[in-house]
Formats: sequence, C-alpha cells, structure tokens
Amino acid sequence: MNDHRHIHPIATLCRILQVARAGFYKWLHQPDSERAREDTRLLSLIRDSYAGSGGVDGSRRVWGDLREAGGPCGKHRVLRLMRQHKIKALRGYQAPRPIAGRPSLVAPNRLNRSFTVDQPDKAWVTDITYSRTWQGWLSLAVVIDLYSRKVIGWSMKPTLARELALDALLMARWRRKPKSTVLVHSDQGSQYGSDDWRRFCLTNRLGPSMSRCGNCWENAVAESFFSRLKKERIRKRLYKTRDLARSDVFDYLEACYNRTRRHSHLGGISPEAFERASA
Repeated sequence: MNDHRHIHPIATLCRILQVARAGFYKWLHQPDSERAREDTRLLSLIRDSYAGSGGVDGSRRVWGDLREAGGPCGKHRVLRLMRQHKIKALRGYQAPRPIAGRPSLVAPNRLNRSFTVDQPDKAWVTDITYSRTWQGWLSLAVVIDLYSRKVIGWSMKPTLARELALDALLMARWRRKPKSTVLVHSDQGSQYGSDDWRRFCLTNRLGPSMSRCGNCWENAVAESFFSRLKKERIRKRLYKTRDLARSDVFDYLEACYNRTRRHSHLGGISPEAFERASA
C-alpha cells in the first residue's frame, strides 16, 4: 500500500539543507544580520547620493554626503558597497600634455601657476568653451575665483564675439565688487587681447595675466572646471535648442557646482560652503 502520510514541506527542506528546524525558523523570521540590514540602508543612501550627482561622484564624495547627512559610516564601507554593486564614477578626461609656448605680447604671465591664494578676489581665472545643440554652437565664458573655485561670472552666446568674455568679467566685477586690484588670468584668445578687454581691466582695477601660447597647464583650473562640466553635464546630453542648453548649463553652474559640488581642493565641500566657512 502507498504511504499517504503527510510530510511537512519545511521538514523536507530542512532535511535537504541539513539544518535544524528551529534554526531554519529563526532565520525565516530574521533572515538578515544587523550588519546586512545596515548595508541595505546605506546602499539606498549611496544610490540617492550617486543619482543626485548625475552618476559622477566616487566613493569619497558619496561618503562625504552620507557623513554630512548625519549618518555614521566608514569611508571604506562605502567603497566596499559601491564596488560590490558596481556603482562607479565616470572617468574624467585625460590631462593634456604641457607645451612650452610663446609668452603673450599683450600681458605677461603674472599668475605663473600660483593657483592657491589666501583670500577671495585676489586672483581670478577665465576661459571659454562651447556645447553643441541642434541649432548650432553655444559658447560659454566663465570667471572663477581661485580662492574658493567658485564661478563668479559667466556668459553664454551663440558666437565667440569679444562681448562673451567681457560680459562674464562684468558679472564677476558686479557680483564681487573687489576693494583692491584683482589679477585676471586667461589664455591668449583674441577675446582677451582686444582693446575693449584691456580698457575694461584698466578702468576697473583688474590686472591682466596671460598664459604662454598653447600651454594649457598655465590655466589649469579653468581647464579642469570645463573638463568637469563636460563630463558631468554637457557630454551626457544632446540639446535641441540653445535655450535648453543655456538653462541646463545655468543649473549646473549656480545650483549644482557652486552650491553642492564637493571640491577636493576645498577639503570636500562646495565653493559656497567654503566661502561661508571662511567669512
């Protein structure tokens, strides 16, 4: 005769797994250890921080976000969780090779790679880049304060006209209202060698400084900023119109980079937080 006795499925599973039924029930009601549950909680916060940066922050900046939010966690634990779940920061652009070029005939290199300054509005750097849209190019000029690495002036136009650089410098001058002469360093682009540029600097106590021709290292802070902008925002988008590009770049400059983007040169805080802390 067939044996019709009922065999409990849990008993069968425990026999197959070779575990005690009491231990199985304990695991069933509390399957994860306390550390595993904490890892799950941290992973959720890590994903939020990573998504908030547009997928560009590495473990060090993510850990800084978690620490600032008040959650105790170790940076090595954040690194382990990010590696385990394949959460990686986007790679940056390869650093350009230094080239020894001709000095400018318009202005000497007064900055001379002294990119670390001890007070605001002592030295600014400026440069121009562009983004592609379906309507054509959109050019962007920025002015950055070397003290806090904050973008203090910017301008966006469809062309590379000399007004592009002047408008960015005018914004920086109006926003900061420096009380003493400020060094303004640029490359040898035609916008920075124009008579309008030199007259504006002369009448507003701004001392022009220029890199040698073709030597990007002598304006490395501006180059680094544009590399970050392209990696974190422009390279990831294809804009249908210049207005859409202008709006998105504005959001990056004022809402993301200046206010929340952590900067390694500043000890892992944003440019605005750095200026507030040192005020």
